[in-house]
Amino acid sequence: QVQLVESGGGLVQAGGSLRLSCLAARTLFAINGMGWYRQAPGKQRDVVAVITRSGSTSYVDSVTGRFTISRDFAKNTVYLQMNSLKPEATAVYYCNAEYGQTDYWGQGTQVTVTS
Repeated sequence: QVQLVESGGGLVQAGGSLRLSCLAARTLFAINGMGWYRQAPGKQRDVVAVITRSGSTSYVDSVTGRFTISRDFAKNTVYLQMNSLKPEATAVYYCNAEYGQTDYWGQGTQVTVTS
């Protein structure tokens, strides 16, 4: 089992930046891949960025060049650096971990971008 705790959300003006953190209660070496997803009100949860155990990253087109996913093995933490934020980024952001054949989710952190 993998417990995940997100932090770093908040209120920011358009054009601003936030960095989300996801602390995993297990070494990242044991986790196949991790990612960030977001869910806006009334919409489905969609992937934002993922990072595999080998370090490969991928992003949804709408955030490419502005968001960066990274990790710190020593801290068992995955980050999502979000720059040049737009109001449409407003959502609850969830951390995901694929461990074995099971997906685990954090409780989510709210990001609100005002225009």
